[in-house]
Amino acid sequence: MDPRDYTRSAGGQPPDAYREFDATELYCPNCREAVPVRKHLLLVLPEGDKYEYRCVYCAASVGTKMDHQRNPSLIL
Repeated sequence: MDPRDYTRSAGGQPPDAYREFDATELYCPNCREAVPVRKHLLLVLPEGDKYEYRCVYCAASVGTKMDHQRNPSLIL
């Protein structure tokens, strides 16, 4: 089946399974190659959680991601 058929059948919207991706490898400027990464929670914000990707070898920050929650949690 053609992947474009999914977006046509859903009214132009991609299926929920394809809206969020997590990186498994990113380029590390210190190691000078694509390396496996770990995702660490940085901040919990009203609009979602902010994560940082770090190199598994040298722990350098190689990227960030904003995870937008559908139902934000209530912080008291």
